Amino acid sequence: MSKTKIDIFDTTLRDGEQCPGASMTIDEKLLIAEGLDEAGVDIIEAGFPASSPTDLNAVRQIALNVKNSRVCGLSRCTISDIDRAYDALKGRDNARLHLFISTSPLHMEHKLGKTPEQVIEAINECVSYAKNRFPEVQWSCEDGTRSDPEFLYRCFDTAIKAGADIVNIADTVGYILPHEMSALVKDILTNVDNIDQKVFSVHCHNDLGNAVANSMASIGVGARQVECTINGIGERAGNASLEELVMTMKVRKDLDLECNFDGTKLSALSKMVSSITGFVVPPNKAIVGSNVFAHESGIHQHGVLQHRGTYEIMAPEDVGAEESKIVIGKHSGKHAIFYFLHSRGYKDITVNQLDDIFMRFKMGVEIDKNLGEAALLKITNEVLAGEDVMEIKKKSVSQS
Repeated sequence: MSKTKIDIFDTTLRDGEQCPGASMTIDEKLLIAEGLDEAGVDIIEAGFPASSPTDLNAVRQIALNVKNSRVCGLSRCTISDIDRAYDALKGRDNARLHLFISTSPLHMEHKLGKTPEQVIEAINECVSYAKNRFPEVQWSCEDGTRSDPEFLYRCFDTAIKAGADIVNIADTVGYILPHEMSALVKDILTNVDNIDQKVFSVHCHNDLGNAVANSMASIGVGARQVECTINGIGERAGNASLEELVMTMKVRKDLDLECNFDGTKLSALSKMVSSITGFVVPPNKAIVGSNVFAHESGIHQHGVLQHRGTYEIMAPEDVGAEESKIVIGKHSGKHAIFYFLHSRGYKDITVNQLDDIFMRFKMGVEIDKNLGEAALLKITNEVLAGEDVMEIKKKSVSQS
């Protein structure tokens, strides 16, 4: 059975940079763009050219330097925005324009000051105009998941008739739940003429922690492009995490999905984006966190030492990470202690010595939970030297 190809649309340099504190220089953006290109990302949303001369120049430089990925610029549904994006991207054969306009009642009234009919007119005018200037045009409904479904059908229909190649629904404030998202996407794909001839895309935010789940739910009913960012950075709680989406497709082979992205580049890209933005990746962050391949629990350590698949559904090398780590700490078991000492050259430890070392280490971490490898090695050397640590402590107390 052939696999379904999913396009990875990275917006780290646009939506990701809009996160407070995540501003990047042009050189930093170029570095990330080149890394994404090398990893095989399909589309790089390089910025919002109309937002500032600096952003326009950054998009232009990325368009000139990226080798394979399609380069995209964001634009509101205004002629002036489209022209600015054209200035930034002209000359690139596979350039894409990403047009958006709000479609929810709340946004149309309070943000745009437009009626639904005026929004329909803007979609038709701007998509038609853009299609005469760009080889690819993507249209998006901002706050689409809080929009009236019947009105959404009209908006998608208008964009498609005006020439949009890709149509996208944005869960702009991360409001929708996965079962609602799949139902909404399915309804749109059912009720809009010729939408099956276009690429359907989703842009999910993480305000309620559902961005990746909503993206995968959408793929399950027909979406063929997902918009995402490295480390899930983005406005407020962030965007769908690129690394989580990519590795879900690669690990869950039963889904019959594939993407062009090289998973072995993920750890390096994650570290690069973290270093440039100053946003520290939490240790428990899926795929790229420092604890993903680290094991301290004795039960887990024993399992991993017997067969890595017991507690690891992917290998460190799959995401370009260092090898699995057996962490010596409060919850470590005797198998892990033996493995650690053996790996450090202590190959002739007897069963009785191991029991003694293990007991003393466990007693030590009950007093100081931060004891680790250095303390274990010290205890091991004392046991092998024949010293009774408890007796030494008693003598020390009595002498004082």
